[in-house]
Amino acid sequence: MSVSDDRADGEAGKGHPTSPRGSTDTKVSLPARVVRFLREVVAELRKVIWPTRKQLVTYTAVVLVFVSVMVAIVALLDLGFGQVVFYVFG
Repeated sequence: MSVSDDRADGEAGKGHPTSPRGSTDTKVSLPARVVRFLREVVAELRKVIWPTRKQLVTYTAVVLVFVSVMVAIVALLDLGFGQVVFYVFG
């Protein structure tokens, strides 16, 4: 006797995903799901450790300086490769 013979018709078998833990078969309405989602978002935002104003200013300055340096490097490389291409194919 195989495993599929022992199973009742209502049980999930091959080709059917198993239900997640703690899930129920009842359908929840869209507004209820939206409200639950928003409550979970608020709960997660309360766990966030927000930076102080000084930290925020420091991090912003670091990012702006880094981006400026990277833009300068890419611009110089572009200028250099453009000159090389112009010299070679000219």
